[in-house]
Amino acid sequence: MIRFISFLTLLFGLCFSTVGAAAGRPNIIVILSDDHRYDFMGCAEGSPDFLETPNLDRMAKQGAHIQNAFVTTSLCSPSRASILTGQYMHHHRVVDNQRAVPESTRFYPEYLQKAGYRTAMIGKWHMGHDNDNPRPGFHHWVSFQGQGTYFDPLLNINGKQVAQKGYTADRLTDQALAWLKGKRGGEKDAPFMMHLAFKSVHYPFQPAKRHHGRYEGKKIDYPETMANSEENYTTQSHWIRERRYGIHGIDHMETGAFDKDPVPSFDDLYWRFCETVHGLDENVGRILDHLDASGLAENTIVLYLGDNGFHLGEHGFYDKRDAFEHSIRIPMLAYAPGRIKPGTQLTEMIQNIDIAPTLLEFAGVTKPKNTPAMDGRSFKHLLDGKGSDKPWRDHILYEYHWEWNFPATPTLFAIRTERYKYIYYHGLWDKNGFYDLQTDPHERHNLINIPAFTEKKDTLKKQLFTELEASGALEIPIRPPKGEPLHDRKLRR
Repeated sequence: MIRFISFLTLLFGLCFSTVGAAAGRPNIIVILSDDHRYDFMGCAEGSPDFLETPNLDRMAKQGAHIQNAFVTTSLCSPSRASILTGQYMHHHRVVDNQRAVPESTRFYPEYLQKAGYRTAMIGKWHMGHDNDNPRPGFHHWVSFQGQGTYFDPLLNINGKQVAQKGYTADRLTDQALAWLKGKRGGEKDAPFMMHLAFKSVHYPFQPAKRHHGRYEGKKIDYPETMANSEENYTTQSHWIRERRYGIHGIDHMETGAFDKDPVPSFDDLYWRFCETVHGLDENVGRILDHLDASGLAENTIVLYLGDNGFHLGEHGFYDKRDAFEHSIRIPMLAYAPGRIKPGTQLTEMIQNIDIAPTLLEFAGVTKPKNTPAMDGRSFKHLLDGKGSDKPWRDHILYEYHWEWNFPATPTLFAIRTERYKYIYYHGLWDKNGFYDLQTDPHERHNLINIPAFTEKKDTLKKQLFTELEASGALEIPIRPPKGEPLHDRKLRR
C-alpha cells in the first residue's frame, strides 16, 4: 500500500512537473500592425468617439495596456528589424525601407526554435523590397513582397507562390488560424510562437469593402497643430512648415504624393484610416476567439503593437519618420489570462527593442553568448506586477536617417525623458527642437531658444550624443557599390 501511494505521489509529481513546465513555456503570438497610432483604440485616451475597436479594448481590459510605448525608428523596415532583433537601427543595419537584412542578423524566433518552439511567420516582412523567401527562425512561412496589396494578395507559402482572393487582412488571419488549428508542423503539444504581421493600416488606407464608408460624415476633431498659423510654426524649425507643402504634407495631399489614387480630402483620409483600423480589430478578434474557444488562451501570451506611429494632421503632416509624439508612440497591448492581471496599465517607457528580450524571458530561453547583443530590456517583471532591483529607464533614444526618395524629413536624433524632449536635426537647419511635454503635450512651442531652458537643453544634448557615440550610432551606414562591403561615414556635429 505504501509503495502504491509512493507510486501515485511520484506519478502526480511528474504530472504536475509537466504542467508546470508547460506553464513556464507559454505559447507566444505577436500581432503587428502598420502605421496604427497609439491613440486610435477605444481604450486609449483621445481616441475618436466613433471608432470601434472592441477586440483591442478587450485585450486592454483583460490584460495590460502599455500606455507609453515607443519605437526607436519610426519607419517600417527599421522598426520591424528592431522588434525581431532587440537592436537599435544602427546595430541591425536595416536603416531604410530599401535595405535588405544583413546575413549576420539574428532574430529572436531563432532562439525559440532551437529551444523547441514551433515558429511561424505570417504576413508582412518588408525588409528588402523584392524578396519574400522564407527566413531563418521560422518553421512555417507565409509572406508577400514589399508593401503588398490590400486586396487579392500573392502569398509565398513555404516557398510556393499562391494567389489569394479577398481582403489581405482576412486572408492572413485565415492562414494564421489554419496553422494554429493544425499540428503546426510538429508535435501539437510543443509550445509555439507566431508572428502575425498585417499590412493594415498602412497608407494609402483601404478598408475592406464591407467597411468602406462606415464612418463617412462622422465628426472629426482636427488637431490643434494642423492649422497653418504663426502660432503653430513661429518657433519651429523651418523644415517643419515646409513639409506640409511637400510629400506627406496635408497641403500636398491632393497630388496623391506617392499613391496613384489621390486622396480627395483630409476628411476622407481620416475616415478611411478609422475604417481600416476597425477591420484590423475584427481580425484580432478572430485570433482571440480561437484561443479562448480552443483553450489555448490559458497558456498563450498575445502581444499587440504597431510598427510606428502616424500623423493625421498634426503639424500639417500625414506620415511618420520625425520625432514628434504621434510618430514615435505606438499602441501596445498584452493579453495572457492567468499570467497578466486584468486591467494592468503600465506607464513606464517601453520600446520596440524590448519585445525580443521580454518574450525570451517569458519562454525561459537564454540567448547564446556568442550571438549579437540586444539593446532592449525585458519588461516581464512589469507585466508580472513585480518589482526589480534595477530601476527602469528614465529616457529613450530615437534615430532616423534621411531617405533620398522621401526627402522631406532630415536625419535626426532625439532623447525623450518623461517630461522633456531634445531633437537634433543633422544638416543646415535653422534650429533644433526642445519641448516640455508636461506643459505642451502637442509640441506646439519649441523652447530651444528660451534662455530659461538653456541648461536643461545642453544637458540633454550632451547626454544624447554621449550615448549615441558609445553605442556606435554616429557611424552612418553608406550603401556601397554592388559587390563591395558595407562601410560607414562618421557623422559630424
